Amino acid sequence: MAHIPNRQHGSDADDGELAHAAAKEHLYIFDSTLRDGEQSPGVTLHVTEKVEIARQLSKLGVDICEAGFPIASDGDFEAVARIAREVGPLMVNRERIGRPMRICGLARATRGDIQRAYDAVHHAPLHRIHTFLATSDIHLEHKLRISRDECVRRATEAVAFARSLVDDVEFSPEDAGRSDPDFLCRVLGAVIDAGATVLNIPDTVGYNTPEDYGRLIAYLIAHTPGAGKVIWSTHCHNDLGLATANTLAGVRAGARQVEVTINGIGERAGNTSAEEVVMALCTHPKSFPVTTLIDTKQIFRTSQLVSQRTGMVVQPNKAIVGANAFAHESGIHQDGVLKHAATYEIIDPATVGVPSNALVLGKHSGRNAFRTRIQQLGYSLTEDEFQRSFARFKRTADAKKAVTDSDIVAIVEDELGVLQQPAIELRSVQVSSGTGVIATATVELVVYRAEGETVLVDAAISRNGPIHAIFKAVERLVEVSINLLHYEVRAVSAGGDGDALGQVAVKLANEAAPHVHYNGTATDTDVVMASARAFVAALNRMLLQAPHAAKTPREAMPVSPTAAEHAPPASRKVDI
Repeated sequence: MAHIPNRQHGSDADDGELAHAAAKEHLYIFDSTLRDGEQSPGVTLHVTEKVEIARQLSKLGVDICEAGFPIASDGDFEAVARIAREVGPLMVNRERIGRPMRICGLARATRGDIQRAYDAVHHAPLHRIHTFLATSDIHLEHKLRISRDECVRRATEAVAFARSLVDDVEFSPEDAGRSDPDFLCRVLGAVIDAGATVLNIPDTVGYNTPEDYGRLIAYLIAHTPGAGKVIWSTHCHNDLGLATANTLAGVRAGARQVEVTINGIGERAGNTSAEEVVMALCTHPKSFPVTTLIDTKQIFRTSQLVSQRTGMVVQPNKAIVGANAFAHESGIHQDGVLKHAATYEIIDPATVGVPSNALVLGKHSGRNAFRTRIQQLGYSLTEDEFQRSFARFKRTADAKKAVTDSDIVAIVEDELGVLQQPAIELRSVQVSSGTGVIATATVELVVYRAEGETVLVDAAISRNGPIHAIFKAVERLVEVSINLLHYEVRAVSAGGDGDALGQVAVKLANEAAPHVHYNGTATDTDVVMASARAFVAALNRMLLQAPHAAKTPREAMPVSPTAAEHAPPASRKVDI
């Protein structure tokens, strides 16, 4: 059961509160980070990265993982199938739950989509098919161009076919937030008769207010024939910044499943943030009639993993997991927190797994100390991953007097994000720059081909500084025309003498396909080096996804067959 702190900061719930929690109804956490979250502009996840995130979601205690949209592409199908096979049976950190995570695949209301979803998810011990069809008049008239009667027919046929394949079928009336409530009752009643087990009510465009959305959920539960036979679910978008509030209003109105994403990532302004909903329930246990099985101490680790793999840096003031979520700069606030943390903190940072910087390691710290600390921070590394992380730690410790927990988390996440079969690898960088001097950069790259590896060296100059010169040199080496869309640098932790560990995030696009964006992140005490590594990380994603896109003399760069397995799908974007 999720840890439910009482109102006294940092203390455990008393026996009365625990008994009260045990009497509550279970709220199912349906995570769509790998499906709806991946639709965020610039997010391109490789199959192995999806599997890694799914493993962490299972450890977090997520009930249902929507692993993808299998019909979208062969790559998406393989990702969902691998998650079903490899993650579906896992029970790591789920002993208290007593069952593995359910794996779900999305499908439009067509037989081909539904069959493809089943073929991908059926490998998991627990699996679900999630099918959807628009119900608002604006969608029926302008997008689908069908009547209400035809909508009901298609929805019921889709659910009936899905139910013939699996025992657990979820149906979503797309754009339910702008649909006629009485027509929704008709459609939902029909799909219940056809065998639906979960009814999800999407506020697809983030239009509703909490009062509107809660009222809609309550109305549907009260007026839909057979409403008591199914689990009702929320799915809210954040276009007006109300996704979490709408979701909680839906829970109060009777919903017992919430569809969320880690860090709230997703189409446009994103989806309901998983960590915000979970911690709202934990912080106000007497205000909601539900509880979850989320291990809240895994929240920060999960947030960092998703941020690293997607390349979407968490905004500093993001609730629960942002860098400033537990930071205090006001003198009055600092004074209060020093006297008693509960004066200005309603959540103990340790409750969500935020690392403490009270204990530090240094250059004299050995392998055992480092191994013990990363285990305490929630990491379970292979020997190779540990050795790479320890080598990075020692290099960082030589350049930085004290290595904090935040630094260690950044180092480990950085190493875990390194592709095992990249298209290119950065070997060395040398730059020269100064006031009134044109910056120069020399870059050495290793290019991996099916027939072996080749070392390439080139140099570039730039009037815009050494980082731009590095980017131009790399671009010349791979012979791909690149647009730099975004560049951001931030400090992972403070350094007493300006020796903070820096994290760089970049977003790129190939000029041949400017609508597809690729993210990359890297950390280093040397911001120039971090910039080069982040640029190469984003470029690897570009080359591995579409090595054929660059029709240049260096077409001989196609990656090895093993590396091609990491290629992310060109997913068909869908929104419910």
